[in-house]
Amino acid sequence: MSEIHHFFENFLDKKSLFSNKTVLLSSHIPEKILYREEMLQEIANILAPSLRLEKPSNLFIYGKTGTGKTVSVRHVLATMQGLAEQRAIPLKGVYINCKLKRVADTEYRLVAQLIREYGIEVPVTGLPTDEIYNVFYKLLDRNKHLLLLVLDEVDQLTKKIGDEVLYNLTRINAELKNSQITIIGISNNLVFAENLDPRVRSSLSEEELVFPPYNALQIQEILRSRAAEAFYPHALQPGVIEKCSAFAARDHGDARRALDLLRVAGEIAERTGSTIIELQHLDEAERKVESDKIISSAINQPKQFHCVLYSILLFSTQKQNFFTGEIYDVYQKICAKSKQNVLTQRRVSDILAELDMLGIINAKIISKGRYGRMREISLSIDEGLALRLKELLEKSLHPT
Repeated sequence: MSEIHHFFENFLDKKSLFSNKTVLLSSHIPEKILYREEMLQEIANILAPSLRLEKPSNLFIYGKTGTGKTVSVRHVLATMQGLAEQRAIPLKGVYINCKLKRVADTEYRLVAQLIREYGIEVPVTGLPTDEIYNVFYKLLDRNKHLLLLVLDEVDQLTKKIGDEVLYNLTRINAELKNSQITIIGISNNLVFAENLDPRVRSSLSEEELVFPPYNALQIQEILRSRAAEAFYPHALQPGVIEKCSAFAARDHGDARRALDLLRVAGEIAERTGSTIIELQHLDEAERKVESDKIISSAINQPKQFHCVLYSILLFSTQKQNFFTGEIYDVYQKICAKSKQNVLTQRRVSDILAELDMLGIINAKIISKGRYGRMREISLSIDEGLALRLKELLEKSLHPT
């Protein structure tokens, strides 16, 4: 037998630290959502008329990452759908994560995904967009019902394909005779609606809710509650929960990140053969989650973003500090090679500001006297992470 076979046998014979790992995943919807009772009630108040088949207002929910927006909406929606099934109310809830590739990266794919939610298959590409909308209209109006459509990370949708799609979705109601659609948008961008076309904003006529961040004590309680379900007794060294919540509180009260840290710390402890999750496992998890977060946030951006970041990564192998103009010259060549349109230098400056906000670069404005001010750029990530990013961006921009 091979060494790998023995490894797997030993793995199966060893007792896991986890009793139920799924409760630490972001997809898990707990029965009780701590410290969000008021927000849950607000969402329920706004959406309740749909149980009488009265169209509720469109609802937009804002708040930083990990403040409980998605889990709260999905909890309310699941409760409503359960009640609707019991009472034979024709209410349908559909959840779409707009960050996922090949789901909402074009208007066609988004509408095709909505059609699939009704059990109908459509070609991945090929039909005109008007035709795919017509299929969706007919499907909606075939049976009387009310559709609650949740667009999670809706700002990612408009960033990729523009805000016209929101206008088109809200205008559907004027065409329908039997059914109605309400949009529930979730965004980490607190000023998302302000950047929409005025015509789109008007058609949405939404209600808004803003989720505040959790504080360190609240995150501690959330972690304790989930850890009690996720791990076997005595699996955590004293102080792990407290340190984990401190990490997350430092990161603007991000409970999702805290749960990720705890899960990854448990996986690292198991991998090293430890029978307990120690503080050192948490420190290692923090380093790993941080680098995964940066890679995920960079890779999920549009192609133009990739071109700018790839230009920086190429430049950083030659020198430590460089200027916007130098990056722009390389960026134009990358665009030509990958057959992308070239953005203006001002728009590239906006992307540099986003990269600075994500913590990938450090963009410092320095004065050049009578030559004005310039942005001096340097990488803020370590060499290993930069290399991984560079390889992923090469595949994205130059697929074989």
